[in-house]
Amino acid sequence: MTSVTGVSTADNSPAAPGPSPLSGDGASTGRLGDRLFGGAARGAGLLVIVLVVLIATFLLSQAVPAIAHDKANFLTSTDWNVDGDTLRFGIANLLWVTVISSVIALLIAVPLGVGVALFITQYSPRWLARPAASLVDLLAAVPSIVYGLWGLWVFGAHLSGIQHVLQDALGWFPLFSDTTVSEGGTIFVVGVVLAIMVLPIVTAISREVFAQTPVTHKEAALALGATRWEMIRTTVLPFGRPGVISASMLALGRALGETVAVLIILSALSGGTAWSWSIFNGGETFASKIANNAAEFDTPQKAGAFIAAGLVLFVLTFVVNAIARIVIERRKAFTE
Repeated sequence: MTSVTGVSTADNSPAAPGPSPLSGDGASTGRLGDRLFGGAARGAGLLVIVLVVLIATFLLSQAVPAIAHDKANFLTSTDWNVDGDTLRFGIANLLWVTVISSVIALLIAVPLGVGVALFITQYSPRWLARPAASLVDLLAAVPSIVYGLWGLWVFGAHLSGIQHVLQDALGWFPLFSDTTVSEGGTIFVVGVVLAIMVLPIVTAISREVFAQTPVTHKEAALALGATRWEMIRTTVLPFGRPGVISASMLALGRALGETVAVLIILSALSGGTAWSWSIFNGGETFASKIANNAAEFDTPQKAGAFIAAGLVLFVLTFVVNAIARIVIERRKAFTE
């Protein structure tokens, strides 16, 4: 406005609110390339969701009729007889072997992977860190069939001594009881081989997370008189805990679904074999059971029984990922 003296004065009236620079489609500039990229990203995300829903729908449509005709308890029975007109099958054995072999793999791979990641990021000199990380990552490039053959013919024989020690010391406990299965084809051997297979996943993700620890946090801990290990324990490990959890769950999903190596190493048990909790026993996982009998899917009901086992593995993987997501979100909320 203008005063009576003719001097212009500032207008203090509030200006009309304009659009926020971050309103609408995020920080999009409105350019054609941005719109195309945003649409492509949104379409890719929706496509993944649609594919997962279609897979789940297929598994349910094929598994439900077979489960409906099952004369045994699907969740608790150890029988598996789908050859005749009467279906009797359960997943108790498959679930136990799948879970316990994956747990063994995690118990070995997670501490070892975290230790390797800490060494590469916190202790090793630069000239050694890059080659060491590359060598560990190369383990992921080895085909599963090579791991299977190596575990069956070479590695399993070297683990026999450890199995004997565990049986002699802890054989009174059902988990380590003796069985008649050959030493090279036990759940224990499969678990150790799976640990080697998932080690690159744990190491790579943990390494990336530990390397992102703020330098100021580490320098502050050292300035207060902390040793290097105390600095790692108070700054690096807490900062990287969500990443380690993510790496562990991703490795667990990889171990749960491994097929070829488990199929080659693990000794399948004959029908009617008595239940055993021992990790020195044989058996089959969900994936190896389906792969070992894929040629026998000659009737819809028989195929449906195996697809029902695949459905359980599908749900189990989803549950693992959901738990990991919940743990990570709670950890983030706690740290913030």
